[in-house]
Amino acid sequence: MNKKNLPLFLAIAVVFGILIGMSFGGNSSTLLFSSKSSSQELKIKRLINFIENDYVDKVSTDSLLDGAITQMLGELDPHSVYIPKENLQAVKESMQGNFVGIGVQFRMISDSITVIQPIKGGPSIKAGIKAGDRILMANKDTLFGKEMISGKVPRYLKGEPNTKIKLQVYRKSNDSLFDVNITRGKVNIKSVDLSYMINDSIGYIKLDRFARNTYTEFKASLNNLIDEGMTDLVLDLRGNGGGFIDIANSIVDEFLEDNKLIVFTKNNKGEIDESFATRKGDFEKGGLYVLIDENSASASEIVAGALQDNDKGIIIGRRSFGKGLVQIEMDLGDGSAVRLTTARYYTPTGRSIQKPYAGNGNANYYGDYQERISSGELLSKDSIKVVDSLQFKTPKGKTVYGGGGIIPDVFVAIDTTSYMSNFYFTTINNFAFDYVDMNRTTLEKWNIDTFIEGFDKDEAVFNTYLSEIKDKIKPSFRAKQSIEKYLKASIANVLFGDVGFYRIIHQEDKMLQKVLELEKEEE
Repeated sequence: MNKKNLPLFLAIAVVFGILIGMSFGGNSSTLLFSSKSSSQELKIKRLINFIENDYVDKVSTDSLLDGAITQMLGELDPHSVYIPKENLQAVKESMQGNFVGIGVQFRMISDSITVIQPIKGGPSIKAGIKAGDRILMANKDTLFGKEMISGKVPRYLKGEPNTKIKLQVYRKSNDSLFDVNITRGKVNIKSVDLSYMINDSIGYIKLDRFARNTYTEFKASLNNLIDEGMTDLVLDLRGNGGGFIDIANSIVDEFLEDNKLIVFTKNNKGEIDESFATRKGDFEKGGLYVLIDENSASASEIVAGALQDNDKGIIIGRRSFGKGLVQIEMDLGDGSAVRLTTARYYTPTGRSIQKPYAGNGNANYYGDYQERISSGELLSKDSIKVVDSLQFKTPKGKTVYGGGGIIPDVFVAIDTTSYMSNFYFTTINNFAFDYVDMNRTTLEKWNIDTFIEGFDKDEAVFNTYLSEIKDKIKPSFRAKQSIEKYLKASIANVLFGDVGFYRIIHQEDKMLQKVLELEKEEE
């Protein structure tokens, strides 16, 4: 047998004797086996036994099989992927929207686990853990020193529900060392990064993903904003890579009238599954703006496409990623899994927004950001390539295109004036934490509104940062403007979390400025 073909033959074993798990559409099914499949399975088992017993060198058939699966799926599409068992738990936690642990956001600072924020509603905040605390020990395990890296920390802090863990904590603010007993519990991974009123009538919700808890969080945020007087909503899907289709459908259902088509899928047998708005949504009459960019993908594109094709709201931003494939997750029985593409989805007008992938290779497929820059499409809507044969019409006669992402109704170019190098991001984040850590008692007297309005008006903190980096780099005048804004936002992030960071960043957000322009035009 040709050694190069060995992984491909081994990979065939993957598809036998397994059950298909939950799909991103929320369905399950079982694989059926033919007599031919059983014959192939037996052949592969014999080959694996032959290698284990008689191959001249010691080899790990597990590693061979993992490589074979990856190679086999690499011959399909970019979204059919293998998830090794060591990665599967983290992936599942992200999609389910929760994990079991103590509930802290942390960073390794000076070889110590430093709490950035205890997670709201989690066990740590209930036990009295505060931002700035250093976790030194977990039971009898030492969690500080050069050997400890961020990736190792969760294995000590996570665990089974209702199990207890004893932490040794150092609190810098009062120079104290003490023990805390915490019972591990379910910790929410938030999907709504931010929800607030931009002004008296416009509300804003930023979605990070479409996980199992996303609709519940979104609905609560939507209702709160309505109670605060919202008449128009900005739904921010920038950077949202997607998730479960049924969650996306539930969110769209809040905006569309009954029986409006949201999305349909088609499998390799030509079977079509349609999803419709089914009930009275809470924001069917409200104004709507949806923000997308080149990193908005999958379920984000389902939401944007469904609204655009039903002439609901205005899509603002840049062409989205272009993922129109549906995956089902298959448990392989050993703690690993495969996500296999089983259908394509289509927007209500019938367009597929999946961008081409055949023969491009995954690196080119996922790395087309550079191509979008060089082609000019991130700077000008006229540079976006469209295919006339993939032209569709909405019920009100608006022209939309398939073949590669959602093209916005209103284009907003990428903001090149706010560019900063990684050096600035790293040094600013470190400076921000250290500054807050040294001045936490004073800074905690600020509330978010007074901080946004009045912090560092004399630029003393900003100038201190500049003096610290002066021997390493000299920022330009334009860079200084971006640095000052990001520094203030980073300090707000340490103090108030994501809401502090984004509310400062949003002050000069080009897409939000476009929303306000459009609102004025309608007055």
